Amino acid sequence: MSLSEKYTDEEIIEKVLNGEKALYEIIVRRYNPYLYKVGRSYNYNHQDTQDLMQDTFVDAYKNLSQFEGRSNFKTWIVRIMMNNCYRKKEKFSFKNEIMKENINEQSSPLFSNSKTNTDHIVHNRELGSAIEKALQRIPFDYRMVFSLREINELNVAETADILNISESNVKVRLNRAKSMLRDELNGMYADEELYSFNLVYCDGMVERVMGIINQLN
Repeated sequence: MSLSEKYTDEEIIEKVLNGEKALYEIIVRRYNPYLYKVGRSYNYNHQDTQDLMQDTFVDAYKNLSQFEGRSNFKTWIVRIMMNNCYRKKEKFSFKNEIMKENINEQSSPLFSNSKTNTDHIVHNRELGSAIEKALQRIPFDYRMVFSLREINELNVAETADILNISESNVKVRLNRAKSMLRDELNGMYADEELYSFNLVYCDGMVERVMGIINQLN
């Protein structure tokens, strides 16, 4: 059982507040996809959404002691993300002096209507197919490490044992496989078209967030 499966949100929060800062990585990995979809629902592009996610994870960390469990943690952190998205929109609107009478009060989020939901589902299917095709274009040794670690969810030791390589080699090959896969996908999709915040981008967000948090007192 991985650490992510072992601990509930509340248990992780308690441990982080008691000094086990590194465990916050689990929170980042657990909620990356949710926050990404929130940002894209506000029509932010890929990069702006990542920036907002980073801000949200850091904000949540700084205010963990204020989480009282009245709602679940997912609701709490998604709300922080939505507030950050809203503030960014307001700042942009103010700069552009948008006239109030031109604002559509009936406007709805990107994924709120049936057509958009259908488009989103189709896009995800296409993206899944693209990822499969991209995987076929990277060398076998890297593809196998990626498949065992990320798709079949084996740990480093298990993957090393099956492939008869060192654990260090597993880590190196996995990072290289992700880099290759990212390059393949970027050749087919612009960053802002990748609606699912998939594992190709997850490690980068973890590194960004934990880098900031580790500098905090």
